[in-house]
Amino acid sequence: MAIALKGVSLKRAVMRSIVWVLVAFVGLTMLVPFLWMLITSLKDDPQVFKWPPVWIPNPVKFKNYADAWKIAPWARFFFNSLFVSIVVTVVSLFLNSLAGFGFAKYSFPGRNLLFIYLLGTLMIPIYATMVPIFIMLKYMGWLDSYQGLIVPFLATAFGVFLMRQFFQTIPTDLIEAARMDGCPEFRIFWQIVLPISKAPLATLAIFTFQGTWNNFIWPLIVVKRNEMRTIPLAVSALAQGLYVMSWPQLMAGASFAITPVIVVFLLFQRYFISGISLTGLKE
Repeated sequence: MAIALKGVSLKRAVMRSIVWVLVAFVGLTMLVPFLWMLITSLKDDPQVFKWPPVWIPNPVKFKNYADAWKIAPWARFFFNSLFVSIVVTVVSLFLNSLAGFGFAKYSFPGRNLLFIYLLGTLMIPIYATMVPIFIMLKYMGWLDSYQGLIVPFLATAFGVFLMRQFFQTIPTDLIEAARMDGCPEFRIFWQIVLPISKAPLATLAIFTFQGTWNNFIWPLIVVKRNEMRTIPLAVSALAQGLYVMSWPQLMAGASFAITPVIVVFLLFQRYFISGISLTGLKE
């Protein structure tokens, strides 16, 4: 019996070691491009094209960041991206959670059919809807404006689904008790449901902020003026040589672009895993 237990323990230890090696390998493959971007941003131009590659810049040129910041109006680009991303994230958290609460805790005719229809929209590629949305915004006069960048993404089927799955785990007795005490419906949602929904809200906030910040295709279609560019458009313009053609400065600009996303993830990471595990398990 003891020998069998030792054999099982040894097998588990070997399998766990294999899993950790695979995880470390996958993590390394994802980390290398990021490290290469940072290393390249600290080189001078000749070192970029040396073979074998130079992994430790000599000299280290932090000046590339200052030069990259000066050659383009990055402050304006950052304001555009931050404003759009923050507004979309905050408003979508409210709208998606409100709709998810309605689907989870209210019974009304056609609820299940409407929810299935909502989930069906997830199978429609975003590129199939860009032309009709563009035409609508054109007639509304919202092209090349903040409204055109913000309004089409204020609510998503994925966000509604994510919040609905979590809200289904909240005991209905809690809501019924609040109603018996005379609590209005919106107050139940605002002061009882939302405070206990930090994990899924943080998860949705990370997804929404990251998706909005990194969105390239839609701003490329809507935005024409230079002062309305977002960070992805600015990095693209930098890569095309609109401002300068320097790979170290281009990588410095790319470093500017990813910094807010990393900051947001670090701020909400403790809620992220719990939010993923709490949503999607309830049928």
